[in-house]
Formats: sequence, C-alpha cells, structure tokens
Amino acid sequence: MRRSMTPPVWRGSRPSAALWRRGARSATFPSGANHQPWFFSVIDSPEARARIRAAAESEEQEFYASKAPQEWLDALAPLGTDPDKGFLEVAPVLIAIFGQKRGGPKPGDDRKNYYVTESVGIATGLLIAALHEAGLATLTHTPAPMSFLAEICGRPAGDKPFLLLVAGHPAADATVPVAALDKKPLDAIAAWI
Repeated sequence: MRRSMTPPVWRGSRPSAALWRRGARSATFPSGANHQPWFFSVIDSPEARARIRAAAESEEQEFYASKAPQEWLDALAPLGTDPDKGFLEVAPVLIAIFGQKRGGPKPGDDRKNYYVTESVGIATGLLIAALHEAGLATLTHTPAPMSFLAEICGRPAGDKPFLLLVAGHPAADATVPVAALDKKPLDAIAAWI
C-alpha cells in the first residue's frame, strides 16, 4: 500500500463534495473544553509533497541508521518499512495534523487548550474513519522529529505536528503486508465488565 495510490481524490482544484463534507465533520468532533485544538493542513501540491518527502527521508535515514533500537527495527521488518518514503509523493493528498497548545472555542481565541493529545487523537481517528467511508485508503506516518511540517505548512510556533496522514484511492495492484493483517482477537483488546 505504501507505494500504490492513484489520483484523483480531488476533482479539479477543489475536493469532491463528498470528501469536503466528511472533512467538515472535524468541526463536530469531541474535544477538551470544546476547544477543537487541531488543525488539518491538506497538501496536494506536488512541490510541497516533494519537500515533505525529502525532509521525512532525512529523518528516517537517521532513525534507521542510529536512533532506532534493534527491537524496534525487528518489529518493523515484517511490515517492509524502510527510509524510502516515495509514497509521500505518489499519494495525491497528505494531511498534516497539528495539535494546538493555545486557542479556544472561537477562531482567534488565545487561551490554554486542554487534553490536546487526546482531542487530536480522537479527531484523527474519526477523520481516518470518514476517509475510509469515502472509499479512500490511508496510511499514518510519524517521522520524528516532525518540526519540518510546521515550516512547510506555514503553521505558527504553537502548532505541534501530531501525524502525517497519507490518503488516496488504492491502486489496482495495491497490496497490504501480510503482517499488517495479523490483528489481535477482540477479547485481547476489550473486556465487558
């Protein structure tokens, strides 16, 4: 899946009506104190995607060469991940998701936001579900550090990159690594008490 996505997600220069409606749902997602402390930068510019790929691969080269412990690399091996992040340019859309330390319930507010990580995580999960409902494939990417995303997306200093979401229609020959299909059974992740 990492190397196989095809356009179009967008129709002309605007998102399809169905995708736009699903994205607009993010304003209704639950959040700490109803501050909605997230910002989604939708990136479809080939130039911006190329810059993001170059910056992500630079971080990933260092990660795989010297930062990651062997146990982590062993866990990633069955998934086929490596420093090559070509999918960042192949996929038609990237969504850089940011958490905001300050904001508030109204645009322009400058108050402390609460439960930022939890709120952004919930919003991201619901966005992924909405994109899947629209028939799109998604892939999460979390290079560390991700500060380059704020610069490329023109975000203020208080916005912290949370996750890079790759979205598009899967190519006809797209595959998912077998190891990614191996999931825990329900009773291993949930209990009714």
